[in-house]
Amino acid sequence: MNLEPQLSKDESSAGKKGFSYKESGVCIDSGNKLIELIKPMVKKTNRPGILSGLGGFGGLFELPKNLKNPVLVSGTDGVGTKLKLAIMLDQYETIGIDLVAMCVNDIIVTGAEPLYFLDYYATGQLDATKAAKVIKGITDGCIISNCALIGGETAEMPGMYDDGDFDLAGFAVGIIEKENLIDVNEVKSGDILLGLESSGPHSNGYSLIRKIIDYNKIDLNEKINTSYIGKALLEPTRIYVESVLNLLKEIEINSIAHITGGGLTENIPRVIPDGLDVEIFKSAWDMPEIFEWLKELGKIEEKEMLRTFNCGIGLVLCISDKNLSRAKKILEASGERVYEIGRIINSKNEPSKVIYR
Repeated sequence: MNLEPQLSKDESSAGKKGFSYKESGVCIDSGNKLIELIKPMVKKTNRPGILSGLGGFGGLFELPKNLKNPVLVSGTDGVGTKLKLAIMLDQYETIGIDLVAMCVNDIIVTGAEPLYFLDYYATGQLDATKAAKVIKGITDGCIISNCALIGGETAEMPGMYDDGDFDLAGFAVGIIEKENLIDVNEVKSGDILLGLESSGPHSNGYSLIRKIIDYNKIDLNEKINTSYIGKALLEPTRIYVESVLNLLKEIEINSIAHITGGGLTENIPRVIPDGLDVEIFKSAWDMPEIFEWLKELGKIEEKEMLRTFNCGIGLVLCISDKNLSRAKKILEASGERVYEIGRIINSKNEPSKVIYR
């Protein structure tokens, strides 16, 4: 029995004359084209501290000299299966904003200011034009968060992805004076929870969203009232960096929770000390129509909604009651819609949990 692989005429011919990297599915020229397309975009993200440009082996960034005990804060994330919707709709301009948002919003829960960002783009066959659209979104997110895009990696891996598919990952680094780090041990009974409005599901819960869409055979070009379904679901994740940094200049924040996968139920207790519980008043804000639509269409129980989606609240700030009025005023001046969604209460000496009222 002949167990040798059978080559096609083209493969056999190529083998006789010698293989090339391009024939294996990797085109270096496409990568070079992408670099040229994105250079002007990347330049717009420059901020003080950058010591290198694109094309080197490592990105260089000089730390600010005005900090006595600087602490670097790092974060990495992706955008999950929201990518699948972007690919289905052939819309790539904003998914990069999601990528930056997921990383920098994690960093600011410590009070740190984002400094720089790196991205990873992986695909089976590189389409430089499509990739440039994605990276344009990344640079837009970096500009919003005043974060420099100092490097990244574009990986072309034939056979690893279906045609047209790609994956993204992001890496962000921020900085803060050590004594200014937000200390969750400062949280106490009576503190107020302020919720900042989200722009939609952000970048979490999309496996469930896609299952609901597939099961109900939903056309993403249909409307929910005045909004197209696809457009509403691709609305980019809101970036809260400027608003939080503005607030920190004026008042102390005792803790911050970025509401990602796990919703309010799982994320708020991560920044509340044991022995305290979180009381949330569901009537404090109206759940946006995209969530109501998903809840009804998927027959999702309320408990599951609150443990999966942000349900309209993208970031939760815990502050002292005495700072409530001032905090709301500062946040609203930064363009945020702010809701007083709950408070901290005493409990037994056990892990914190959310109690809904």
